[in-house]
Amino acid sequence: MVHGPTTTDGFEARFGASEREREARGTLYTPQEILRQPTTWVTTFRICSGRRNELRHFLQESGLGAGGQERERPMVYLVGAGTSDYIGRALISLLRRLWRCEVWAVPSTDLLTNFHDLVFPDRPYLWVSFSRSGDSSEGLAVLQAAIERYRNVRHVLVTCNPKGRMAAVCEKAPDRARALVLDDTANDRGLAMTNSYTNLVVAGQCLAHLFSFKDYEELFPTLLQAGTRFLERAQEAALSIAKRDFSSACFVGSGTLRAVAQESALKLTELTAGKIQAMSESALGLRHGPMSAVDADTLFVSLFSRDPQRRNYEMDLLEEIDKKRLGKARVAVAPDSSGALHRLADFLLDLETPNLADEYRAPLDVMLAQWLGVFCSLRLGLKPDCPSPDGVISRVVSHVKIYPEV
Repeated sequence: MVHGPTTTDGFEARFGASEREREARGTLYTPQEILRQPTTWVTTFRICSGRRNELRHFLQESGLGAGGQERERPMVYLVGAGTSDYIGRALISLLRRLWRCEVWAVPSTDLLTNFHDLVFPDRPYLWVSFSRSGDSSEGLAVLQAAIERYRNVRHVLVTCNPKGRMAAVCEKAPDRARALVLDDTANDRGLAMTNSYTNLVVAGQCLAHLFSFKDYEELFPTLLQAGTRFLERAQEAALSIAKRDFSSACFVGSGTLRAVAQESALKLTELTAGKIQAMSESALGLRHGPMSAVDADTLFVSLFSRDPQRRNYEMDLLEEIDKKRLGKARVAVAPDSSGALHRLADFLLDLETPNLADEYRAPLDVMLAQWLGVFCSLRLGLKPDCPSPDGVISRVVSHVKIYPEV
């Protein structure tokens, strides 16, 4: 069992003593980018706080806020691809509750191929696009097309790169677009988004609270403290878990935590170049077929909800996994360590956040998968900064050929 706090001692032994050594091992960026969480969240919070009046006014002009009629409010699309799509999925519930309108995560890859199935010319939209680089082919293409041809779509771009082409497109349409650019410390250099992911989520939470920013100001220190504690625990737990030599992984979460499970599975897959196949599901959805992929060599990770009803379903699933003797190691990440988790989980990671709603937990829970990806990558002889030696995947997907509408 893993319970108490740990330290980050041994960084040099694990990742290299010198910059030259870390560069050779492919650990120059990614481990440090994970470690700089949650310090960089403070900068992101300050940037969002400094622009809250301007952005709140833009949202009001878009039809959001207490003054607008509910039927006149725009449909909100959270747009991104890959990790950037999972950022949007982690924010859906919070935005729906606080903005009181329809909110959907719509991948930019779907918008590119099915634009007219997803956007109607007679209704208003607000797109909130997330992009680390602001240069991905699909994201740029759909943003350009929407700004040039669809005046019923307004835009907020959240990006880590002020020099990205998506930010430049927004600057040319100030009447319908805003770019919220985060600090360069949030712009990861490693292939996999880690620190960028959590900072973009924090920025999204700030946007959600533009009409209730004081509430987020009061909540943010709790998130910050929990992140600082969990970062260390997750590193030590991941180091031990990675030694179990599992061949596949299954991440389970419900509600907002399902989006975190999706990002967690992607992180482990990316950082191990697919040598460890990772999947994700909801606690109830896993039984409907996907459980057939969970065997004795699978790492099983359950992200436990604070909500009592969801937690009951998650506990029943863990009981079933235990009875069927599935999983090479069973891991539970929970807001507290109450109940039977001590008995059922090989590794129990207590977030110590019993009062923090699931909607805010994405920056915390994902840290385990980030560290697992790094340690499993190294165990497999790969380089975490660039784990795809044959270039199958790249840091920025910018080589997609864009076809005109027919």
